[in-house]
Amino acid sequence: MSAVNHELSSGKLVLRQGDITRSRAQAIVNAANSSLMGGGGVDGAIHRAAGPKLLQACREIVREQGQLPPGEAVITPGFELPARYVIHTVGPVWQQGRKGEAELLESAYLSSIRLAEEKGLTSLAFPAISCGAYGFPVEFASELALKAMARGLEQTGLQEISVYLFSERDFSTWTAQAERLFGKGIEEE
Repeated sequence: MSAVNHELSSGKLVLRQGDITRSRAQAIVNAANSSLMGGGGVDGAIHRAAGPKLLQACREIVREQGQLPPGEAVITPGFELPARYVIHTVGPVWQQGRKGEAELLESAYLSSIRLAEEKGLTSLAFPAISCGAYGFPVEFASELALKAMARGLEQTGLQEISVYLFSERDFSTWTAQAERLFGKGIEEE
């Protein structure tokens, strides 16, 4: 697995090419749909790796509070995952930037970071929210997300935030964006 580490004044931001379900962070973020019932991509992979208890926990949340709107987040145990918790957030579907997608995407990241802070966590791992089936342009999403994560490191007790990027292309795009924002990172293997 390739990784690029950015030591910011307030914590560590690491970009990793790999599978988020294997992350050793205290919590991983699931790019969920509003129903929280699992789906394709990252959402499906997390549900498969966590086991059937995750779906039961998500059903209970939806029963209690209804579907999760874009930009908001909820937390469940990680069950069979290495991560202790899963933070489920819903990113926006890209509609050419005409429906507040940028604000909703930023809110999805910041809501997840706030939940991690409330639990007293020090490490958190994200996927590239809304960059798959939801069609958000990767270059735009990466800039918004990286700025939100840097702000989250500054404003909370989080010490490390990782971003797991599945494809080489996405990893390259996010790495270039992070270098533009934070300077050259340290490559790790």
